[in-house]
Formats: sequence, structure tokens, C-alpha cells
Amino acid sequence: MAASHSVELLSMGFSVLGGLGIFLLGMKNMSEGLQAIAGDRLRKLIGAVTENRLSACGVGTLVTCLVQSSSVTTVMVVGFISAGFMTLTQGMGVILGANIGTTITGWILVLKIGKYGLPMLGLAAFFFLFSRNDRVRYTGMAIMGVGMVFFGLELMSAGFKPMRTMPEFVAWFGRFQATSYLGVLQCALVGCLLTCIVQSSSATLGITMGLAMNGIIGFPTAAALVLGENIGTTITAILASIGRSTDARRAAYFHTIFNLLGVLWITALFPFYLAVVTKIVGHDPGLVVVEAGAEVYPHIRSGIAVVHSGFNIVNTALFLPFLPLFAKVVTRLVPETAVPVEQHLTYLDARMISSPAMGMQESHRVLLRMGEKTQEMMRLLRQTLTSKERDEPTVQRIFYLERALDVIEKEVTEFVSHILSNQLPSSLIVEARKQLRMANEFESVGDYLEKILKLHLRKQENNIWFSYDGWDGVLNLHDRLEAFLGTVTGALREGRIGILPEIRTDGAAITHHMKQSRASHLERVGTEEASPLASLIFTDMLNAYRRVKDHGINIAEILAGQK
Repeated sequence: MAASHSVELLSMGFSVLGGLGIFLLGMKNMSEGLQAIAGDRLRKLIGAVTENRLSACGVGTLVTCLVQSSSVTTVMVVGFISAGFMTLTQGMGVILGANIGTTITGWILVLKIGKYGLPMLGLAAFFFLFSRNDRVRYTGMAIMGVGMVFFGLELMSAGFKPMRTMPEFVAWFGRFQATSYLGVLQCALVGCLLTCIVQSSSATLGITMGLAMNGIIGFPTAAALVLGENIGTTITAILASIGRSTDARRAAYFHTIFNLLGVLWITALFPFYLAVVTKIVGHDPGLVVVEAGAEVYPHIRSGIAVVHSGFNIVNTALFLPFLPLFAKVVTRLVPETAVPVEQHLTYLDARMISSPAMGMQESHRVLLRMGEKTQEMMRLLRQTLTSKERDEPTVQRIFYLERALDVIEKEVTEFVSHILSNQLPSSLIVEARKQLRMANEFESVGDYLEKILKLHLRKQENNIWFSYDGWDGVLNLHDRLEAFLGTVTGALREGRIGILPEIRTDGAAITHHMKQSRASHLERVGTEEASPLASLIFTDMLNAYRRVKDHGINIAEILAGQK
């Protein structure tokens, strides 16, 4: 008897575990398929966030519907705020939208697919495996994901079913009943802890639905669990904000405060909230119907989905007008650090790898930051070249920026290489390879600017002076290249792929200027106006500037798709 009971428990555990695994894999495939179909439109959507709260909220909702994870969206927001590409208010608006977008999972589960999930999975798999058209393949992948979600849910439901006949499980679940305010809070806490452990509110939502569909937990208990799951999902943003900028931590705190306050006021009015949900559904979500000799709950999924969506929509509507006030609150809760620490190694979060389109947008913004750092190096180098004395803080800042570019290039390479290991449409593969090459080009620009600085310092240490014409030529060349790099970075920022003819024209003008400077220098060498060491340093500086120009042209060619 005991052996039979153990076998039944083991079978039940395997069914639930296997169903949960297939459910999560289905969510991943559905997300990747939708992102691949959306392609560049998703990346443009992310870049369209404005200070308008409704606009930011709308972007957050749409992006989260596509990536099927509010956690990924909030991690992206934390990264963008930390990198300075998004303001705190913008990020807060996107986070509110992400909370609405994540409720789409519940509505997908409401669809009457059930036993058709498996044949849907199989049919879509053929399109994904054998079609050569990217759009058809990834549409098949998304549909295959939907099929896996429902097949996984059916397996979990089948695994939970025997629990109804096991007194020990009935007694254990009987401890968690949302029949009182304390009971509601207790159930919400369980939902919160489970989501913190699983790190996926979609998974805990699926488990909750599986338990509720089998009558193991009642509708009020399931509703309280769902409310708690909203708090549990905020742990992802908190973890992502560790070591980030102050504003990034403020955004993560806001996410937690938003969900916590929402749960507190809704649990205080819990019976009234459930009454409103029942009216929206049109039936009692806990209604039991006997079909083919078995008890079923035809409205329980709809009820849970309404609870989830209602919570986030109502709270977003309440919070949105007061975002500036909440920005002040979190600013007080998380004060500015005494010594601001520049973040340049933590923009790229490994959790973004599972969302290639969003990850590519994040790495694109890091490339822009690399371009900005090379421009800062040019500006500081100009300041050093015109200084009569060695400006140690400026010199050290240039060396620091060069080291930072080295590390950022390494991290971009690792991050984008991991993204390339995913199933990607050809457009994203091309973009990923472009980013790898551009990161290398920007790092090389930093190397040559550092070389010019070292040559200048060597000139100072040896008390070497160039002629007025020679030095004026170097400074003029520097100014031209500074503007040249600014144009290249601006084109990258704006996505102007037609900038190449202008860049090549400017590059040719710089090359002509460089040749004139070299010819004039050779004349001075012939008249012994320049010492051999001065001549060597001057020539090496010209060569380094030429390489900076070459790498700038390379970036423009990569952007235009010609390299």
C-alpha cells in the first residue's frame, strides 16, 4: 500500500515537474518567436520612450506583451537608467506599462485550447524546422511556444488532480484559505515567496491556475496568490539594481513600492474586489460544473486573469498621475551617494540574452557610450596638447577612458556572442556582427588616442619643441578628427546609414591635410630645423591620427552595411 502511494506521488511529481518545464520552455519559445517577428520594430519601440508618462507606459505594455516577461522589461529599464539613456520618470512609466503587459500571459491561458496544445505544438514545429523563410519560421516558433504552454498546463493539471483524493495534501492546502484578512495576507505571502524562488510570475501563475482548475484551492485563495505574485516578481529588478546608479536603484524601489501599495489596498477591500471581478466575468469563477462525470471549473481561468489584469490596470491608473510625487519619494528613500561612481561595466545584463531584440538595443546604446568616450578622449587630449605643464588629472582621465574602452569592448563581445547563440532571424544576426566589429573599431580608436598622448608626454619629458607651423598643423588635424568622430558617432546614434559619402569626403580632406603636414615636416628635416627624435615623434603622431581616421571610416562603412 505504502509502495503504491509512493509510486503515485512520484508519478504526480514527474507530471507537475515535466509540465512546468514544458510550460516555461513554451513561454521562452513564444517570447523569442514574437521578438523575432517584431524585429527592428521592437528595437525602435524601445527607443521611442519619451518623458510623456502615457507614452512610456504604452511602450512598457507593448514591449512586455512581446517579450512575455515583465522581469526582462524592468531589468532593461534598470540598465538604461544606469547607463543614462533613460530618466527616472521615463523608467517609472515603462515599469507601470510592464505590469500591465505581463498580464497577457493570463489571457493566453484563458484561450480554450486545452488538449489541442500538443497537436498545435507538433504542427508548428514542422514550420519552424523546415521553412527557409525567417518570418514563417519564427511565427511557427511562437505558435509552437503557445502549444507548449497549454500542453505544459495540461500536464501540470493532470499531475495536481490526484491531490484531491490525498488527505495529507488537502489538509496542507487547507491551511491557506483566503477567508479572512489574515488569510488573504498569508496567501499573498506564499505567492510572493514562490515567485521570488521561481523568478517567474508566469510560472507561478500557471501553477496557481493548475491548482485552481482541479479544485485544490478555491478562487479567493488563487486570487490572493496572484496578488502576492505581483510583489514577488519585483525581486528581479531589485537584484538587477545592485551595484547600479542611484536612479537605477530608485526605479527598482519604485517597482516594489508600486506593487506593495497596490496589494495592501486591494487586500483591505478583498471581498469587494472579488465581487467586481465576478461581475466582470459574468459568472462565479469558483462555480463547479459536472461534465462527463468529472467536476470542472469553467470560469476559474477567466477569474484569475481578471484579478491579475484588474490589479495592474487599476493601480497603474492610480499611480500614473502621481509619478513626479513618487519620484520625489524614492529620491528621498535612496539619496545620492556622496561620491558618484561612474558605471561603465554593468550596462549589459546576462538576463537580457534571453530577449535578443532588447539585448541588441542595449548593446547598441553601449556602443554609443563608447563613441562618447572616444570624443571625450579627443577633447581632453586637445586640452593636454595645448597645456604648457603636464596636467596630471587630465592625463590620468585619458588613460582611464582607454582602459574603460578595453573592458567595455570585451563585455560587448561576450554579450553579443551569447546573443548569437540564440535562434535569431537573419536581420538580428547581421546587426549583431556589425556591433561586434564596431566595438572593436571604437576600442582601436581609444588605443591610438592613448598612443598620441604617450608621444606628447615623451616630447614634454625630453623638452622637444615642434616648429610653430608643425605644431599648428597637428592641432588643426586634431580638431578636424574630433569633428570627424563626432559625425560618425552622431550617425550611429541616429541610424543614418547614408552618411558614408560625407565621411569618405571628410576622410579624404583629412588625409590631404596630413600629407601636407608630412611634406612640410620633411622640408624642415632637410634644413635641420627638426632633431631626429622630434622628427620620429612627429611622424608617429601623424600615423596615429591617420589610423584614428581609418577606424572612423570603418565604423561608417559597417553602419552602411558595406563592411
